[in-house]
Amino acid sequence: MAMVKARVSTAELVAGRYRLVDVVHRETNRVSYYGEDIETERTCLLTQVGLPDDTGPDDRRRATSRILRTSERIGLLRPGRVATVLAAVEESGSLWIVTEWIEGTPLGELLTQQGTFNYVRAARIGLELLDVLEAAHVAGITHGELSPGQVFVHEDGSVVVTGFGLAGATLAPRVAAPSYASPEQARDERIGPASDLWALGALLYTMVEGRPPYRERDRPEATLKGVDRLPLRAPVRAGPLTQAVQGLLRKDSRERLSRPVVRDAFVRVLNEDPEAALQEMPRPRVRGRCAVGPAWGRRAMVAGTALAVVSVAAAVLVVTNGRPDDSGSSAAGAAPSPSTSAGAPTGSPATPTGSPSPTQEATEAGTPPASPADPALPDGYRTYTSPDGFSVALPEGWKPLRTQRASDLAYRVFFSADGDPRKLAITYSERLGPDPVAVWRDDVEPGLEEWSGFQRIGEIEATTYQGYKAADMEWLSEKDGTRVRTFGRGFLIAEHRGYSLRWTTPAGDWDDPGNQEALDVFLRTFRVPGD
Repeated sequence: MAMVKARVSTAELVAGRYRLVDVVHRETNRVSYYGEDIETERTCLLTQVGLPDDTGPDDRRRATSRILRTSERIGLLRPGRVATVLAAVEESGSLWIVTEWIEGTPLGELLTQQGTFNYVRAARIGLELLDVLEAAHVAGITHGELSPGQVFVHEDGSVVVTGFGLAGATLAPRVAAPSYASPEQARDERIGPASDLWALGALLYTMVEGRPPYRERDRPEATLKGVDRLPLRAPVRAGPLTQAVQGLLRKDSRERLSRPVVRDAFVRVLNEDPEAALQEMPRPRVRGRCAVGPAWGRRAMVAGTALAVVSVAAAVLVVTNGRPDDSGSSAAGAAPSPSTSAGAPTGSPATPTGSPSPTQEATEAGTPPASPADPALPDGYRTYTSPDGFSVALPEGWKPLRTQRASDLAYRVFFSADGDPRKLAITYSERLGPDPVAVWRDDVEPGLEEWSGFQRIGEIEATTYQGYKAADMEWLSEKDGTRVRTFGRGFLIAEHRGYSLRWTTPAGDWDDPGNQEALDVFLRTFRVPGD
């Protein structure tokens, strides 16, 4: 079992075009380099991984093909959050993965420089990682190689993940970072999403304790044996994250915490102490040759910025079928589709059949207040930015009434003001089909037909919204004995991911100029996270 050795040589080229400039990060059987593409004169990140001695040409070809294919798939699901792979080649017994240069610092380097993170900062990073893992798991992809060297932290605190597609390509059972291997990987058994959750727990443990839960030994096999057989040393610096860390690091994969439970733990920590991540975060020292390369100084060695709380919106969630009331099950129809809508009693469209009923209904206590009025807005409107990342202009006095979350796949937020019969519901989901019209027709409308007095108005119309594929649907229904009218717009922002807005008013007041203005403002000002 040969270990990969770091090499830096400006004379040697990988694949005849990539020059190695400096080592970025080292792990047991993985070394990352700052490099240059001599053909395009662009900077890049090269990762060298050792291959088994008996790897044949077909195995190498399959490995490189899997890395390219898997990285492309997950990159479409989480653009900007997963490193873009430019090439994957086998050369001299090593597998080389070339990605676009990441303007960030490997988590392992930050830990080397700073020792430990407070538990709030660890929760912020954990929430971002959970978001990426959820997208992968829903798409049937297991990372299988998550470690501090595969997580890059930008200066603004956002996270980029590398290494998708590597699982099974390196020395068996896993040697790239043995301290972060799950017990089932240590036993060379089949792995799945639970293995990634173990690695997430190991990363959290390392961030707060300053060392991995199972230390590196002289040989990878010895480290893996410890992972499989030794009891966990209880964390002492994890604070309110302690139960989550221990729950993720259960030896039996069937007993590990689920993603929704882990997310709730992260969000609870962040809500209780949102400023703690600003503490104990000195600007890291530039070590060795880290200043080499045109982008290195920009890229990082800076971790002093507090990590932004990942919008739970980014998490892969599925909304439940809605009912005419806005108290719960009604609103989020499973997976708001690209065609999710803005109206109707309160739920949002796009609910795939068989969606689970809501598992959580939380009030929005403590959510950020609306920002000062935007001069471009009509009088009486202010921009509201949700903790989930989206923003929209709301009438004065309006606030989020509650949030529904269901089956870890979608959420819906309801907005209104005390005594106001009008409602706005915004839904996010990651279980959507490619055609917004079909989502409304096949997934949402069958559930709406069970509502009292439901009647669709006109046809479902395909349209575009902010450059995205979208569809509109309007309907009438009964709400607490009152006839109400709802307009829904759903749109797809990426493969299987989308939002819907539903705007509901008493049917007799639908044409009121103030109501028409409100709908226009909602549609004009709604912004998805990152826009």
